[in-house]
Amino acid sequence: MFNIPRIANQFSHIIADKINQKTKPLGALGQLEQCATQLVTIFSQKVSSEAAFKAFTPVLNKPTLLVFAGDHGVAAQGVSIAPSDVTSQMVTNFVSGGAAINVFCQQLGWLLEVVDCGILHPVASPSVHNCRLGSITQPLNTNMAMSIEQVYRGFDNAKQLVKQLSLKGCNTVAFGEMGIGNTTSAAAIMAAMLKLPAQQCVGKGTGVSDDIVERKIAVVEQALILHKSQFADPITLLAALGGFEIVHITGAMLAAAEQGMAVVVDGFICSAAAMIAININPTVKEYLIFAHCSNEQGHRLMLDTLNVKPLLQLDLRLGEGSGAALSLPLLQASLGFYNKMASFADAGVEQVVS
Repeated sequence: MFNIPRIANQFSHIIADKINQKTKPLGALGQLEQCATQLVTIFSQKVSSEAAFKAFTPVLNKPTLLVFAGDHGVAAQGVSIAPSDVTSQMVTNFVSGGAAINVFCQQLGWLLEVVDCGILHPVASPSVHNCRLGSITQPLNTNMAMSIEQVYRGFDNAKQLVKQLSLKGCNTVAFGEMGIGNTTSAAAIMAAMLKLPAQQCVGKGTGVSDDIVERKIAVVEQALILHKSQFADPITLLAALGGFEIVHITGAMLAAAEQGMAVVVDGFICSAAAMIAININPTVKEYLIFAHCSNEQGHRLMLDTLNVKPLLQLDLRLGEGSGAALSLPLLQASLGFYNKMASFADAGVEQVVS
């Protein structure tokens, strides 16, 4: 389905030596050093020789953030502070440039694309990609959320979108989401994949009351019982518990890794998609950079289970890809110091070893 190449580390010793020879104590730039190592390794996969690598300058090229929108039938179960109509209203807001993600992308240098994966009320705009799998999923606590065929169609849509970005020269992508009810879907995915009780996975989402949290827990528990036989396979799990936007994000992560792109993972929803993507093809994890730990209850546990350390901790719970967007200056700083910071020899500074 997705032919993702394992990342070769043939230049790892050169990368490490270059970072260690910069005018700083060893390891003094912390996670930026790890981020630089990962980015340089990803971007240098087509460099054929050590001599060519030493002349190679890694850059973030046309970083692009795609916001995938989809509506969830489970929203009608009273698990959110807003009705499904708000999904379409927010897509209109994205198109008009009024959302937080628009501001962050414009300010920081992301190209922004909006994708309708299946919202209740389509937004008539040439700037919205039409990847609709339907108008809304089925309630996950009473039915399969979607069909297996819809999952595969979503993967194909995502693959085509990512391929178009790659052909335009993009080498760094991030994904955001919009979909009323999607924290319930993500919590159900988390519980099913990690074999955890619903109450450890369900949080307040965008800020619901304790009563609604209890309702969300009950809905997720119903879904886990109903679809228990579907959880051994990640595709059927997605069909049972996912959202149209979550399907596209999962497929886009796999497709981006297949194209050799760096993939910046946003918060709770996107991390749920990442867990599924890793289950489908574990090699995808080598391409993933986790942007932040959100304020959603289960997200820290997700990250710990994946054994990854996010770049930011800002208590965000907005979605839209906002945390991924805010990580871009750190990615730029990582490659900035790698490419431009002087070595001890260049600067005539006595080497500091610790």
